Amino acid sequence: MLELTMATVAAAEEGATAGMQMADAPSEPGAVLRVGRDRALCRLVTPEDWLFVSRVHLEFQCGPERTWQVTWLRGSQADPSSEVRLVVGEYAQPLAYGGTVTLPRGGNGEIVVRDRTAPRSVNVGFYHEF
Repeated sequence: MLELTMATVAAAEEGATAGMQMADAPSEPGAVLRVGRDRALCRLVTPEDWLFVSRVHLEFQCGPERTWQVTWLRGSQADPSSEVRLVVGEYAQPLAYGGTVTLPRGGNGEIVVRDRTAPRSVNVGFYHEF
């Protein structure tokens, strides 16, 4: 089972605002969870006016060996308006635009999508139950 918790965080002069959503899927080959602005395609949906997030931004997919991977899908722009990084414990690595990384089995961490132009982020926590 992969469990995702998404927080959308926007900093403003009067403080920060946040919204939270959750989704999960069994660790069965072919299972997919998506994060983005398109409600028809994504289980976790960001605000529609957050254009630094693509219609379908992140795709979590379970492979044949019941391991999960996350892909930062390429959008319509050649240069993205966000940065994405994977954080597991004290280890952090950037995720390349169009790149894929395997999530640790039986582990947890966070994918952070940060707007390059404003103090906003989408934080997707994950827990891969083994």
